Order: sequence, then structure tokens, then C-alpha cells
Amino acid sequence: MAASLQGHQVHPGGRTWKSHFPNGDLWVFGYGSLIWKPPPHYDQRVPGYIDGYVRRFWQLAKVESESASTGKVWGAAYHIPSSHAEEVHDYLDEREIDGYSVHYTPFHPFSEGSTMVAGDLAPIICMVYIGQPSNPQFLRDPAQREPQDVAQFISAGHGQSGKGTEYLYLLEKSLQGLGLGTADVHVTDLVRRVKAIEAVGEGEEEEREAEENVKRSLATAEAVAKGDNIE
Repeated sequence: MAASLQGHQVHPGGRTWKSHFPNGDLWVFGYGSLIWKPPPHYDQRVPGYIDGYVRRFWQLAKVESESASTGKVWGAAYHIPSSHAEEVHDYLDEREIDGYSVHYTPFHPFSEGSTMVAGDLAPIICMVYIGQPSNPQFLRDPAQREPQDVAQFISAGHGQSGKGTEYLYLLEKSLQGLGLGTADVHVTDLVRRVKAIEAVGEGEEEEREAEENVKRSLATAEAVAKGDNIE
């Protein structure tokens, strides 16, 4: 699907992000690996969603990449205090910018016990890295975007962060861990298709490992974050 974007696209160069965060702090929204591998120095982690985008595995160069266009995408937003905002911004540019562009869009917080629409919670402007069709790594042929083709690519793929299947299962378990009880339909459909491609029992074992890895990763990140915030 072509990108139909709400929010304000900004060239990743320079320090344009500061105009969106005049207090010097930074809010970052993660819809992929940032959910289970948070940025350093955060002092708040808030589950929720952004509007105007959809999660898709349509970046060819890296199977662990995701793209977003029209729809709603769930993930986690992180607040970075002003003391570390510039450092974390540069870290994220290095980690995320290959094949992505920077956008600024409202993030809608969600907490367990609140309504799914989270209308009682004020939106927060967040920085987010988005894959777009203008990116040369973007999968432009619609025929190759069919879910079964994408599942085959994930099953066979290896990226900088490891196996494509490992990334998919980590994403599935991370989304479930946000308090929603499930991942989004696109992710659960891909999980089902990839399991059918893999050897019997292999997918289930990778899922179990992914769930444990998500818990360990988040626990470690939280412990480090608490240490950062102790004065």
C-alpha cells in the first residue's frame, strides 16, 4: 500500500527534531524492535498507537524492517529527558535511519483498564521512523507483497539482527505484552503462515524463546533506565 501519512515529514539531517520538542526532551514511538529493545536513557515507556499508518514487512534489504502507511499501528512510546535527548536521537538515527525517513505524528497512549480508543488520554507528538515507497529498498511490485510471498521471505531471510523468523516472533510476543492480549492481524497472519512453512514444532519453539527473550530484554532495559534516573 502506498503511504498516506498524517504528521509532518522532516529531513533526517540536522537538528530539526528540536523544533518539535522545544523543552529539549524527546518522545520516540517504536512499532518494531524498539518495543523489546528500547532506546537508552528513557524514563517513561507508554503503550499506545499512532493513526494514519499500517505495519507491513515491505522492505527488501532487511527482513527485520517494517513499513507503515494508512491505518493504525500499536507500539510503545519512550520519553527521553533533555539531558540525554540529543545523544539518543543520534543513536536512533544510526540504528534506524537505513531505509527510513523521520516523521512526527500524534501518539495516543493506552493503559490497561482504559478504553481501547484511549480517548481520555491526551495525544503526544512523537518522532517515528517510517519506510516509504520512495526508499529504493521498498518492495514496489504488488504481486510480491502477497502475505504468502512475504512469509516465504521472512522464513528464508536473515538480517543484521538475526533470522527473519526470530524477528517476527519477537514482534508478536512484544505486541502481546503491551497489555492488548494479542498482536495485530497482519503479524498473527504472518506467524501462522511462517509456522506452516517451518518444520513441525520449530515455530512453537521459536515462539517460546522469543517470549523469554522479550521478557529478559525489557527487564534489563528497565533496570538500566532506573539506574539512569537515580540521582
